[in-house]
Amino acid sequence: MRASGRLHVGNYLGGARGMVALQEDPGYETLYMVADLHAITTPYDKKSLAGDARNVIVDYLSVGLDPEKSTIFIQSHVAEVTELAYYFSSVVSVARMSRLPTYKEKLRNQPLSSSMALLSYPVLMAADILMYKAHLVPVGIDQEPHLEVAREIVKKMNAQYGTNFPEPNRFKTEGEYVPSLTGVGKMSKSVAGSAISLGDDLDTIRERLLKVPTDEGKGESIPETGGVASLLTLVGLFQGEERRSQYERDYTAEGVKYGSLKEELAAVIYDELRPIQERRKELLEKPGYIDNVIREGAEIAHIEAQKTLEEVRERMGIKSKT
Repeated sequence: MRASGRLHVGNYLGGARGMVALQEDPGYETLYMVADLHAITTPYDKKSLAGDARNVIVDYLSVGLDPEKSTIFIQSHVAEVTELAYYFSSVVSVARMSRLPTYKEKLRNQPLSSSMALLSYPVLMAADILMYKAHLVPVGIDQEPHLEVAREIVKKMNAQYGTNFPEPNRFKTEGEYVPSLTGVGKMSKSVAGSAISLGDDLDTIRERLLKVPTDEGKGESIPETGGVASLLTLVGLFQGEERRSQYERDYTAEGVKYGSLKEELAAVIYDELRPIQERRKELLEKPGYIDNVIREGAEIAHIEAQKTLEEVRERMGIKSKT
C-alpha cells in the first residue's frame, strides 16, 4: 500500500483483511511493504511522507499482521529495489509504458505530473515483487496491467539473462473492490466524502453513511451503480450476502428504509473497527515497538534483496561490489 496516511475501509476489506488471512495460512510465506517510493510518483507532502509510511505500518499491525509471521517493512528502507528496477528498465520500452491505461488515467487527472518516476511506476512495482521471487500478489483488479508488465519483464530477463524469476499472478481477495460512498468509483482517501477511515468512531461513520446518495428505496430492479449499489455492497461485505439479499428483496417489494439500513450498517462497521482501534492504541503505548518492527523487517527483506541482486548482476555481466 502507498504511504498515504491512515488506511480506510476500502484498504482494509480489499487488502489488509486478506493479507492477514494469507499470513495465517501455512502454505504461504508473506512479505508486506509500505510503498513510500511509489508515493513520490505524484505530488506529495515531503513533511508528512515518513509519518504517513509509519502510520500504515501501525495500521498493518492493528488489523492483525504479525512481525513474527510476516516480513513487514518500508520500501525505501531496502535500497536494492531501486537498483533492480533500473536493471529491469533496460528490457522495457518507453512506448510500452506509455500505453498503460493506469498511466494515461494519472495524466488525465494530474497533467502536470508527467515524470519518469510515474512512467516507470510499474517497473518499480515489478522490482518490489520479483526482488523476493513472489508468485502471488494480493492486489485489486486495477493492478492487473502492472502485473502484466511484471510478467513481461520476467520473460525477457529469464530469456536474455537466464534468471529464474517466477511469473507473478494476482491473488484475489474478498472485497477487492470497495465502492465509494459518493456512488462513483472506488473508496479513496483523495476523494472527499468517499471513505470511512479505520479510525472513525460510530458517530463519524453514521454521519458518512447518512450522506450517501439514495433513491426512493423501491424499484423494479436493483441499482447496479450509484449510492444505493455502494450501500448494498457494504452490507454484503460487513453483514453478509444473506442480509444484502434481504434488502434487495425488500427493494423490489415493499421498499427499503435507508435510515434503518444506514444505522444498522454503521453499527456493524464500527463493531468491526473498534478492536482495530483499541489494538492501535495499545501498540502506540509500547515504547520503541513500532520502530523495532520497521527496522527488523527491513533487515530481513534486505538479506533476501541482496541475494536476488547478486544473481541479477552476475547474469547481466555486471561486476559485484567487493
